[in-house]
Amino acid sequence: MSTVVESPLLPVYPPTRVTFVAGDGMWLLDEEGRAYLDFAAGIAVVGLGHRHPAPLAAAHEQLDRLWHASNLFGTEPAAELAAKLSARFGGAQSFFCNSGAEANEAALKYARKATGKAGVIALEGGFHGRTLGALSVTGQAANRAAFVEEGARFVQPNDVDGLRAAMSDEVGLIILEPVLGEGGVVPLSADFVSAADELDALLCFDEVQTGVGRTGTFFAWEQLSVRPSLLTLAKGLANGLPIGCLLVAEEAAGAFAPGDHGSTFGGNPVSCAAACAVLDTIDETLLAQVRANGARLLAGVATLPGVVEARGAGLLVGAELDKPAQPVVDAALDVGLVCLTSGPNVLRLAPPLVAEPEHVEQALEILREVIA
Repeated sequence: MSTVVESPLLPVYPPTRVTFVAGDGMWLLDEEGRAYLDFAAGIAVVGLGHRHPAPLAAAHEQLDRLWHASNLFGTEPAAELAAKLSARFGGAQSFFCNSGAEANEAALKYARKATGKAGVIALEGGFHGRTLGALSVTGQAANRAAFVEEGARFVQPNDVDGLRAAMSDEVGLIILEPVLGEGGVVPLSADFVSAADELDALLCFDEVQTGVGRTGTFFAWEQLSVRPSLLTLAKGLANGLPIGCLLVAEEAAGAFAPGDHGSTFGGNPVSCAAACAVLDTIDETLLAQVRANGARLLAGVATLPGVVEARGAGLLVGAELDKPAQPVVDAALDVGLVCLTSGPNVLRLAPPLVAEPEHVEQALEILREVIA
């Protein structure tokens, strides 16, 4: 008995309302040639904007030289990227993979090998990926229910007492997003992060969404004054090409040995070449621009009708609404603005880091129109 399906794609995403065929800087074009101001950046991925010349040129040049060699051999882009990330972090080793979920899987394995402990503390509302290990530490019960029976010990963001109460001799890892990207755009407080750092477990910051300049510093932890033992990156690292990374601080190194972990496509030369160009481009001038425009966006969002609270860091801004957020996102798309949700009633704005004040004002004008 055959089944008729409407699409050859598995239906794991909502039906799409628009098909994009091109992008340039802050703008996307659909198949009818209509332009949209992009305040989603592919879910905080296209940090330098669409077709930015630096990663574009680096990827093209690498495509003409070498696409793949496997991790049984070295490649120049992977070695260069690891060195650049180590310098940014202050001394670290890199494991390269293809996504944020894979990077978090690597962190989970590394912590278990390093500590000999299987217990994990994570946050209610936190999101770390949809593979089984990453899902087990994702604090969103609706996503876990059908796939994971047991997972981490979950505590509320910024609940220091709850965090300390969850700690035990079985816990080897504490995994936190400095700003909960999918859980309502909730920034963690310095006190909460300091309390996590004081506990006897490896501390991992999931900076898949907050890293690579998104919050106004290259790593969000730089604003919290706590340098983690482990850190994961993905999304913005190669400006849209698939890449993920686990960084292990020098003082936490030594747990993995050859054969403990791997990834066939991890450290792909083309993605790593693009990522090197991204790191070279994100300088203090651009980070200052992110901070200034992030403050402008946050202040403007707070004045929109129906906004209960505006929060975030840099160009990762959330607006908690007094109504569901998805209809606002849909209405904004209809008039040419791409934005996101973060939970049922939180509007999320994560434009490319190259956004200018006029882009911020245009986005606010559209939102004011569709929310009213």
